[in-house]
Amino acid sequence: MTAEKSLLSSEQIRIQEKLAIFLAFIAGYTDATGLIQWKTYVSFMSGNTTQLGASFFSNKSGIIITSLTVVISFVMGIYSGSCLSLWKKCRIKTIAFYIVSGILMVYTLISYYHPIPVILSVAIIGFAMGVMNTIVTSVGNLKVNTDFVTGTLNSLAKNTAIFTMSNDENEKRESKANAVHLLLLWIGFLSGAAVSPLLLDILKNWTLIVPAVLLLTCNRLISNSKTLKN
Repeated sequence: MTAEKSLLSSEQIRIQEKLAIFLAFIAGYTDATGLIQWKTYVSFMSGNTTQLGASFFSNKSGIIITSLTVVISFVMGIYSGSCLSLWKKCRIKTIAFYIVSGILMVYTLISYYHPIPVILSVAIIGFAMGVMNTIVTSVGNLKVNTDFVTGTLNSLAKNTAIFTMSNDENEKRESKANAVHLLLLWIGFLSGAAVSPLLLDILKNWTLIVPAVLLLTCNRLISNSKTLKN
């Protein structure tokens, strides 16, 4: 843990935190959009797994097919994103931003002219959210998941408990910082979910262009920060 800390400057940690909040906002926004449009979560797999299990003996074949499709697509997205991050020959380290943004833009453009079936929609967007899930996995030493709200709240409560009960000043300082990171992450996801219904009424079929543009903005911010360092 200490070795990892020495490798990350406070500026790098701030960039990771901002990026994680941005991605949590996008995940919340897209998840709410999926829930409203297709009655399915596209990044909250706990909910889809619950729906899948509850539908097995309820003769709800439509929910079973939809839930299973999005879960498989999401897992495939995480697998693909992880492979990209581990691919040493890939020189574009922010390629995941372009892939997810590109998928959302192409989907939006096609759906504007031709209606896309629900199954195909959740498969495409679920895959994109899976890839996005691999972009930021930590803020400093703190492991984060930008679309796993249950895990975020779990870690938030644990770090708050450590801050409250510990007598070690270093441990209290670290747990406080972690709790703040996690709270901002949760607020980011909640904000995205809250904004989605409002923009859905305005943008209609162009709703998913918002996260696509935000992803390119995030990528731009990272590129600018690297340029300033150099």
